[in-house]
Amino acid sequence: MLVMLNSTPSSPLDLLMSNSSSTLTGGAVAVVKDSFSNALTKNIVAMLVWLTLSIINGSMVHTFLRHRLFYENPRYIMFICMVINDALQLSLVTALYVVSYIFRKIQASFCCFLIMTAVLTTRSTPLILAGMAVERYLSICFPLHYSQMCTVPRTLLLIGVILILTVTPPLTDLLITIVYEPLSFFHTSIFCDHPLLFRHRSIYYKNCVFDGVYLSFVALTLLYTYCKIMLTARAASTGLASVKRARNTVLLHGVQLLLCMLAFVVPSLQAALISLFPRFSLEIRYIFFLVVYIIPRFLSPVIYGFRDELFRKYWTRYLTCGSPRAVRVRPVLVKVNL
Repeated sequence: MLVMLNSTPSSPLDLLMSNSSSTLTGGAVAVVKDSFSNALTKNIVAMLVWLTLSIINGSMVHTFLRHRLFYENPRYIMFICMVINDALQLSLVTALYVVSYIFRKIQASFCCFLIMTAVLTTRSTPLILAGMAVERYLSICFPLHYSQMCTVPRTLLLIGVILILTVTPPLTDLLITIVYEPLSFFHTSIFCDHPLLFRHRSIYYKNCVFDGVYLSFVALTLLYTYCKIMLTARAASTGLASVKRARNTVLLHGVQLLLCMLAFVVPSLQAALISLFPRFSLEIRYIFFLVVYIIPRFLSPVIYGFRDELFRKYWTRYLTCGSPRAVRVRPVLVKVNL
């Protein structure tokens, strides 16, 4: 069944919203809908992955909240913020992916809320990674002043600044749209995609400038902290293990940043692959959806949760015993028996 549309979705959200193949033909788009069996299989896999990662993320948040030593430490506060941010984004993109198979078009006002939230969570991750890298840099390069420089109030202030920076672009997109579009536009039904919702040309150029500046800032921050930690590792005569761990942590931040940046470059790559292999367009979209939005959200909590010895200790206790209180009783029983 072919349906003719006026434009082609081209933003990162196209990866998770499109459930059809498309090729340009004379300025229009020929869309072939996915079969019921393929759609059912893809949605079941997406929901199972979301459920698994939600359980993992929920157990991490529960472990964090149950122990005071974690939410009094700036490192773990930023870590749990990243876990919550990734969990929200994963839930949102999975919901959008599933809903796109049920409702091809939704009301513009509801689409606006979904897209603004998706953009907010997508752009928050790189800045949180930069903050975590700076925290590791201060702990290694300024160990004597670390407790004064990295405090809980300053960490919360940094999280607030990150929130303001990431909410500003989608908020300005909304304001520009309100100025140039009639209010009746938000009551129409559209395909939920960023270029179709925020259609004014200035929005595109504004976001290009913002994304270029803030991604460059994050990349330079990670590069600077990694180089400084490397220099400290060469000069240090003791505590090499902690320095190596910090270096590897920042290196992982860089890998994760590259995965996050895929969301900004994949639409063009996806369009090129679909033009070369139009018969496999549905599979290409689904693979990119998994690689760009699912795998990074799977790696982040698992890698950082297992790499940190202290957090892994309490986290595995929660996963194996279910209740932290039961764990505290065991040492007492052993002492009594002795």
